[in-house]
Amino acid sequence: MEFLATSVSPFLIAMSCVVALVSGFTGLSLTRDLAQKPMFQKKASIALASVALGGGIWAMHFVAMLGLQLPILFYYDAAITLISALSAILLVGAALILLHFADRKPPIIALAGGIVGVGILVMHYIGMAGLELCRAVHTPFGVISSSIIAIGLCVLAFWIAYGHRTNRNIVLGTICFAIAVCSVHFLAMTGTNFVAEPSVPVFGPAMSNETLALGVILFSFVIFGACLWVSVTYLVVPEAAKPAPETEAPSAPQILQVPCERDGDKVFVRSTDISFVRADGHYTQVYTETERLFCAWPVTEASKRLLAAGFLQTHRSYLVNPSRVARFERSKDKGRCVFQGADLPPAPVSRAKLKTIQDALAAQLGAIRA
Repeated sequence: MEFLATSVSPFLIAMSCVVALVSGFTGLSLTRDLAQKPMFQKKASIALASVALGGGIWAMHFVAMLGLQLPILFYYDAAITLISALSAILLVGAALILLHFADRKPPIIALAGGIVGVGILVMHYIGMAGLELCRAVHTPFGVISSSIIAIGLCVLAFWIAYGHRTNRNIVLGTICFAIAVCSVHFLAMTGTNFVAEPSVPVFGPAMSNETLALGVILFSFVIFGACLWVSVTYLVVPEAAKPAPETEAPSAPQILQVPCERDGDKVFVRSTDISFVRADGHYTQVYTETERLFCAWPVTEASKRLLAAGFLQTHRSYLVNPSRVARFERSKDKGRCVFQGADLPPAPVSRAKLKTIQDALAAQLGAIRA
């Protein structure tokens, strides 16, 4: 069996690595703070992140393949090429669904990372099966080494990015993800040879390098555009969220009049008199020290207004007035706020918000004592 001589374009190799970085950053950033968003927006963000990550895996592979130069003319099977892209997107989507709809414990994070690693491998080898007029001959070293690197680095990437959802961890997770995608391709290609095969079964229409280049360029521009949008939307800190200069005294929380209903009559309750607010379907229940009232605001509207008034969101369904908290109780990975007033139920604190709420309540108590 005579192997074909190969060469690569350094520029396209570098561009494929850039595509992997940008797609990883876009996908991991899109999934931030989903617990605080409505269900439709949460599902849409996961779908977009799946396309960004899975499509980025596909785009990285074929940008690098555009740089492959063989002494013969070769084509790609369009149907198999499309299947390779859909496979990556679907497997990444399955991993993100696990992370955002299951209890996000360490085994779930590891399983999600492993699924994405398998998605990279599946995409690569299905994509290579789409070559026409030549055939890729894989070696055991290339298959085994790329598999270990893909799964190991993807588990590490998701462990970092989902362990603590900060911008720094998202950047580090992005780097691990990009290294995983690029390592699979280049390790596998290092152990791959090519042989001419003039007669091959055709599964779909043939696609030339020029046609593939147009598709990859278009998709890469979509990913880069999504990256720009994510940077502006998710990572730019609003002016209201920036800490005040040290020379300025913090302003007092805004006092709102919250519209409620009592015995069929409309009443307004001062936000300072509210202990906590609980989501109730498309509406909310407002708890004061002595009574529970119905409010027509959905929890998203209540969050937008009451967080600016100094409330804390301890759970996606609960908004708590820290000045009304009598004590904070923590047991392992669970917490709750206990209020002034014997008849008030405690408000749960989600695991992701334990440290933030504990620190905020400690600062509140320190300010009162001062």
